[in-house]
Amino acid sequence: MIIVMGGAGFVGSNLVHELNRIGERNILLVDNLTSASKFPNLAGAQYADYMDKREFRIALKAGDFEGIRMRAILHQGACTNTLDDDDRYMMDNNFTYSKELLHFALEHRIPFIYASTAAVYGESTNFNEIAANERPLNVYGYSKLVFDNYVRHLMPQMKSTVIGLRYFNVYGPRERHKGRMASVVHNFTRQLKGTGKISVFEGSGGYGNGEQCRDFIFVKDIVRINIFFAGLQQEASMKPVHAVVNAGTGEAHTFKTVAELLIQLHGPGEIEYIPFPDDLRNRYQHYTQAEVAGLRASGYTAPFTPLEEGIVQTFSEEPVI
Repeated sequence: MIIVMGGAGFVGSNLVHELNRIGERNILLVDNLTSASKFPNLAGAQYADYMDKREFRIALKAGDFEGIRMRAILHQGACTNTLDDDDRYMMDNNFTYSKELLHFALEHRIPFIYASTAAVYGESTNFNEIAANERPLNVYGYSKLVFDNYVRHLMPQMKSTVIGLRYFNVYGPRERHKGRMASVVHNFTRQLKGTGKISVFEGSGGYGNGEQCRDFIFVKDIVRINIFFAGLQQEASMKPVHAVVNAGTGEAHTFKTVAELLIQLHGPGEIEYIPFPDDLRNRYQHYTQAEVAGLRASGYTAPFTPLEEGIVQTFSEEPVI
């Protein structure tokens, strides 16, 4: 059995669909469907069972999974709202729950691939995976960094694959439910179709109008990286890997470039520049660009989807908003 934590969410649901495509059906999907916004992501997906994340946590502690052969745990579940300031909830959900999963995986030698984040770097402009660069601006990034460091501390005693993937700006189909936390590819498209305009931030953080840069990575690349390290495909990593690495393309693009590509794809429109939001001051990354040497050294060598191609694929699979 393969466990996909957060399996109804953005990355998780894309993982489930890709696992189905390569012939995998024996999947335990774990998520929190308190909100009805995520279930459309699973339309057409096939999996053996579903458990609520709280039910799963209780079952894990009770030993209900003893004796069941687990092939991999793909941990995509987390509170990803970067504006959530409930520190206690964030730490329990992103750190303590992840520790419980990690120890189960280590005890049973199950490959454990989990989602970390580029938010651990904060305002740093260097993105090597070293402590000097890790300065999160919010409790979301902090909770992920604390778990990364916990994993690093345990690495010398690990016998099976454990790899943390620091996701940069992921975009693609099945992210509508994320609202404001969705990628700019999604939110810019919604604006364009609704008003004929795309609102881009005025200059901030030393960057000009719309010149803030991010490393945008297509969700299907993220999915392929997860599956590779989980050992679930022919080209998969065969020996255990213990690492915390960046999952980005290594190439940054400006928000203005993204807006221009969307206007080219969807039709007429214009870019307007709006004041930088007050609630993002001192908690916003104006520039990200992954250093991917760690990912490559860990064995993943496949090319990344170019931004233009990823945007076209996104809207060939999902109706325009």
